[in-house]
Amino acid sequence: MDKSVGKPLDRVDGRLKVTGGAKYSAEYPLEGLVHAVIVTSTIASGTITRVDSTAAEKAPGVLAVLSPEKPPKFALDPSKRVGFMDRTVHALQHKRVDYQHQPVALVIADTIERATHAAALVKVQYKVDKPKVNFKTAKSQAYKPANILGQPADNDHGKASTEKPAAEVDATYTTPYEHHNPMEPHATTAVWEGDRLTVYDATQGVFSTRDRLAQLFGLPAENVRVITKFIGGGFGGKGSVWSHVVLAAAAAKAVSRPVKLVLRRDQMFAMVGFRPETEQRVQLQARKDGKLLLVRHETVNPTSVFDEFTEPSAFQTRMLYASERIVTAHRLVKLNVGTPTFTRAPGESTGTFALESALDELAYKLNVDPVALRLVNHADQDPESGHPWSSKSLKDCYRVAAEKFGWSKRNPAPGSMKDGRTLVGWGMATATYPTRRMPASAKATLLPDGTARVVSGSQDLGTGAYTVFTQIAADALGLPPDRVRFDLGDTQMPETPVTGGSWTSATVGSAVKVTADALREKAIALAVADASSPLHGADPKKVQVENGELVSGGKKESYAALLKRQKLPSLEVQMSSGPGEEVQKYSMHAFGAQFAEVRVDPDLGQVRVSRWVGAFGAGTILNEKTARNQIMGGIVMGIGMALMEEAVLDERTGRFITHDLADYHVPVNPDVPDIDVTFVPETDPYINAIGAKGIGEIGITGVAAAIANAVYHATGKRIRNLPLTLDKLLTT
Repeated sequence: MDKSVGKPLDRVDGRLKVTGGAKYSAEYPLEGLVHAVIVTSTIASGTITRVDSTAAEKAPGVLAVLSPEKPPKFALDPSKRVGFMDRTVHALQHKRVDYQHQPVALVIADTIERATHAAALVKVQYKVDKPKVNFKTAKSQAYKPANILGQPADNDHGKASTEKPAAEVDATYTTPYEHHNPMEPHATTAVWEGDRLTVYDATQGVFSTRDRLAQLFGLPAENVRVITKFIGGGFGGKGSVWSHVVLAAAAAKAVSRPVKLVLRRDQMFAMVGFRPETEQRVQLQARKDGKLLLVRHETVNPTSVFDEFTEPSAFQTRMLYASERIVTAHRLVKLNVGTPTFTRAPGESTGTFALESALDELAYKLNVDPVALRLVNHADQDPESGHPWSSKSLKDCYRVAAEKFGWSKRNPAPGSMKDGRTLVGWGMATATYPTRRMPASAKATLLPDGTARVVSGSQDLGTGAYTVFTQIAADALGLPPDRVRFDLGDTQMPETPVTGGSWTSATVGSAVKVTADALREKAIALAVADASSPLHGADPKKVQVENGELVSGGKKESYAALLKRQKLPSLEVQMSSGPGEEVQKYSMHAFGAQFAEVRVDPDLGQVRVSRWVGAFGAGTILNEKTARNQIMGGIVMGIGMALMEEAVLDERTGRFITHDLADYHVPVNPDVPDIDVTFVPETDPYINAIGAKGIGEIGITGVAAAIANAVYHATGKRIRNLPLTLDKLLTT
């Protein structure tokens, strides 16, 4: 039987999505369902002096109004963080206001229209303080975080060189606030049955949501059930439990009815995290041959006054290139804004913009090809840890992408390539993202008809998890994919981590494989021990399974026949898997090369990306179609990051002016060229049971730098501040 893994299998959940059968978290028709609307602050800093909810409470259909004057009660202070993905939650427990759009009241009514109307009737009075929202003026108060995801904020390895560098770059690069803007807004539907809580939540982590709610409401974890069958995009923003999730559960408890709470688009620009602004200084020193003597990457970003989030923009700089000395540092500035959060390759996407732009500048100063400069400084082992790579195909990625792009035909002189009056520029950059794996569990069951059901309580962000896990299980069980049903998204299933960090396929996929392998071996053991089986006495190691039949020495028996004779209603195995000693022995990363062509109007400064080629080494590709789709999606996000995305903060009020999709621009079809994605064949025997590296986030890394480098090649103008808007090109 042909293997399923690697083939471009259509999405197994595709039909449900295109026919409307896929239920998202705001689409469960519960009996007696009512609606909640959050009232948010109109100031960024101050104290609530009065909440007048009299008119709202008298409005038609209103069931309750919660506020700091009538707060919900919790077993644990919502401002206390427990897990590393937790955020300080504002759940109407105090009158202090720390940022614009902070929840200050909650209205519950029998319809969404009535709840919205009543919310507008709530009057909140404040004692206003001057907000601290100007990042540039507040930088003098920057401080060093204790750590970043368990890693040191600063790092200095190697020895300072006594050589005088032949060339040096010392420049500052900036990226703006950016927002996730998934198609599906954040939404939570909560229902209580006695002391049991069920939540349908748009979350990237059903188990972390369960645990957070259990802590806050003083419940055992088994009394909280979280269900997330489909997510309409998350990008990191749905990885944490935010205030609205807790408030939805509190509202349902207050009115003893199921409550649905869906955030408006403008509320999603403050209450559920975003990518913070960054300012990054990169200093490079090199010999005449391009060998790096020094790499210094210092970065600072704002966080909220009540919580802490660091954008780890210098992490990739610690491992990407060989240098005599590598120095990195991260600093934070507290402002009256909401807490930032993980956003589309956090750190690596912003960090590669700065690092890869600086390398391009260095290449011009040395008069060497940008690809050649990267090859000269290729790290044959991890410069930070000294460990060998579990696998690394970066040189092949450079070669394959450069050949497909036609890089050898590039005239390196800025402004030298034209199409009529239009300036044409070519640029490139390196892509990278760490390969991580977490503990996870799965359960696999053989059914009487010879089909299998495999479950794991993970989440599918829309990237194809349902499909690739079906393929992995099908191959392990020797079944066609259409005879395997995979299910996820429920805390009553075996436990898994948050879907993020590009670790889900490696993590849950490994658990699915070891579980399905164990189930297959259990079935084989039953058959060879059964005197009535055609395979009785066969060597278990020589028994194969093909199309649902156990085969050995010309004899065979189906799963269905085996279960029937054994009088078994099913055969079941639950297993767990996780990282082992390999993580201490090897450095594990995916790598890639991004090549961009841009066309720039010399009069208007308008930039269009006209061609894209990318090559990636990411271990075993589980599904060629969904994998390519993920990489293309990341590149499109990178185009948005480079040319459009910018959330503008009003420094008088602390409010994001760009708070809807009319003002906050993202790429649409005419903005996106044909994207050529190649996966370089790569075998990694160390990383996990399926040999796969994460690809959910690597696609965006290096993209903004490749575009900025191409714009410089086209125009001779070096723009170090994203996005690359026409005003910057016309005034630089």
